[in-house]
Amino acid sequence: MGSDASKNCPEQATARDKWCQSRWRGFFSTTGFSLPSLLSSLHLRSRRMVREKGSSTQQHPLPSCPEWSSMEWTLPAFISIFLPEFPHRTAPCHEQFQVLGYIAKGSFGPILKVKDRAKEKTYAVKVVPKSEVLRLGFLEQSKEEVIVQRQVRHPFVHDLQDCWQTQRHLFIMCDYCSTGDLYTYWMMTGRFGEDAVRVFAAELGCALGFLHDYGIVHRDVKVRQHVLGVRRHLRLADFGLSRRLERGGRAFTICGTIQYMAPEVLSGGPYNHTADWWSLGILLFALATGRFPLPAEPDHCCMLRKVRSFQYEMPQAFSPPFALLITELLCKTPARRLHTLERFKRQTFFRGTPFDSQLLQKTPMELILELKGRPDRPARAMRGLPPDPLPDFDCDFLGPPGSPTDSPPALASTDLDRTLPLPSSASEIFV
Repeated sequence: MGSDASKNCPEQATARDKWCQSRWRGFFSTTGFSLPSLLSSLHLRSRRMVREKGSSTQQHPLPSCPEWSSMEWTLPAFISIFLPEFPHRTAPCHEQFQVLGYIAKGSFGPILKVKDRAKEKTYAVKVVPKSEVLRLGFLEQSKEEVIVQRQVRHPFVHDLQDCWQTQRHLFIMCDYCSTGDLYTYWMMTGRFGEDAVRVFAAELGCALGFLHDYGIVHRDVKVRQHVLGVRRHLRLADFGLSRRLERGGRAFTICGTIQYMAPEVLSGGPYNHTADWWSLGILLFALATGRFPLPAEPDHCCMLRKVRSFQYEMPQAFSPPFALLITELLCKTPARRLHTLERFKRQTFFRGTPFDSQLLQKTPMELILELKGRPDRPARAMRGLPPDPLPDFDCDFLGPPGSPTDSPPALASTDLDRTLPLPSSASEIFV
């Protein structure tokens, strides 16, 4: 009779289905998912009853609402469905990896120096708690980070070696660069001469041109995002805010580090790849002077007003070719800004500079070698980080830290850099 009653009261069945879907839609909206995308991911078809005269065909219905409501999702299984880019693995045993040190305090979790015992090789591993990814609505961006890094291989871009997930964390593993990071050496020397800046600029211009040709915008180009490889040349790192954006595409999300953000990013868009070239201009200005053109403001609206009203005054110490390069990069109108590698290469400042990656890497960087040997570099690299930050670190991947063979560089945030995370309720908008 219950079956007959259900057939005779389609309105009640419809109301029950709507109520059930509403409950699940509300649940998944709190974690950044939509019900249709969930059903698509699980390869389930929507419940449809063909109620035509003389027909009672039912096409693969979903479980009834009471059965569906009683389904239990464990957090690891639930997360792995929506993060296929991170293979689900059991926690590696301590015999496989050894923690050698603490490199940085990232936006979501620590970055660790880790040794693979079998390969006898050292890596940098970013550890991201899943709870933070969900809480901050960073799910899609976490996927985008590894998708982008898998696509790119370039001498001046930091390589992704592996990524995976365990019960509670996401892991992103890259090469460990023992030479350190650009920010440490910049703080040690105060500023770089134009000869060193010229080499750095050529390498970063090559990296940006390569990424843009592949339809990738980095969105967080700054001094801290560059590590130095074995040959003491730069590699652009940390693609946590990067995204794929085809030529002609537009983005609107306000994200990045506020002192490096282009006016069109600060205003909420639209913006495209040209925003990275503005950030490069700020970076080169800072490397050559030891300061930023404008101090950071507490929010992007205040910063935007400053950027729009401030006329950049070039230091008299800048050579005319370098001043011209900075002027063209810091053009407030995106369409008129220097924004292509070909135009970048033709600047007078680079006369005689090879833009071939092999030749650039052969250019000696004696300054970096000299600074690396200074006795104060380890302390400068740590920049106030606690000497033993791991005793209470809750992670299902790593055991107690070992004795580091050298002091790793730190990339932790300071008051100079204010990183704006992606809004938890907003996603990229395309028009």
